[in-house]
Amino acid sequence: MTTGVTLGVEEEFLLLDRRTALPASRAGRLRTAARREPGLKREEVDTELLQAMVEVATPVCSDLDEVARHLGRFRRLVSGAAQRVNCRLASTGGAPLMGDETVPVTGTPRYREMRAAATQLVDEQLICGTHIHVAVPDRQAGAVALGLLRPWLPVLVALGANSPFWNGRDTGFASWRTVVFGRWPVSGPPPFFSGAAHYEEHVAALLGTGVIADRHQLYWHARLSDEYPTLEVRAPDVQLDVESAVTLAGLARGLVVTALHEGRRGARPVNPSPSILQAAGWHAARRGLSADLVDPRTDRPSPAANVVGALLGHITPALKELGDVDRVATGVQQLIDQGTGATRQRTVLARSGTRGLLDLIAPEPAERDGTERP
Repeated sequence: MTTGVTLGVEEEFLLLDRRTALPASRAGRLRTAARREPGLKREEVDTELLQAMVEVATPVCSDLDEVARHLGRFRRLVSGAAQRVNCRLASTGGAPLMGDETVPVTGTPRYREMRAAATQLVDEQLICGTHIHVAVPDRQAGAVALGLLRPWLPVLVALGANSPFWNGRDTGFASWRTVVFGRWPVSGPPPFFSGAAHYEEHVAALLGTGVIADRHQLYWHARLSDEYPTLEVRAPDVQLDVESAVTLAGLARGLVVTALHEGRRGARPVNPSPSILQAAGWHAARRGLSADLVDPRTDRPSPAANVVGALLGHITPALKELGDVDRVATGVQQLIDQGTGATRQRTVLARSGTRGLLDLIAPEPAERDGTERP
């Protein structure tokens, strides 16, 4: 079994008012409430750009079981803290309802400057993702791996699609979050990088334009982390449930490990044109797994299940090394059979209305524990 390939997962959540289901600007109060939870550390719950959002981050994990334990703990305990400030913790990629008033930004100089520079974009950043950090030996290996795995990122967008609704309407997209994020100047599929020097040259050129203020505004679907020795995969929406998040974490780690192996062998990269990769990602965000996807091996449409199967085949040797093949394959099959989060949200809304949708995306703490509410 491969050793030393650690990972960590960050999840972003919306805070919804328990009465109106509108975004609630109570992140500071929730963090104060979370400090009273004996199973949470202060640094594990953080604020985000807007005050109706929070982020949790696992410690460095060695396997998917450990990831699952931390993500389950966060959802249970942070939901309890949210309840104490009259909120529900919503695991959806985009705000299903919005009020007339904008949600304030978190009061840091950087966030205030971002809102002053791009007011409408910041006001509409009520979107939540899953970010998976996978350890890489160094930035050279990480940049090479990023170049090798990039053709598969649209498949992760499709598998992780969980934001069909926005401001009271069905967007017609499976991942509206991907579209909202795609409006920033540096976003979507990353360019091809041949190594660390190429990566740094490209980033320096972007910063030199003055269009982005700092490296944190590299909103690609995957990038090298500047805080940790990791390659960070940011393509999926936040997931409805822990097991779907774990499945995506396993896929991301398998992709990175596969790319690291290919990089050491000097494999010739599959390098689709930026326009084709952009189109593939947009189509994955629109349809999720409900139609064809663009097969990165051919740049032609193919049934989604076939493209997902090709991804699994591509990374299966790495999954076997990691001991993840059965769990990831089972999780992927569940997404294919039961539908992505977007599909499940639409099904519940049609069957049970807005209240049913709210119970799906923002279950009460007792429901997250799998017990009945009194």
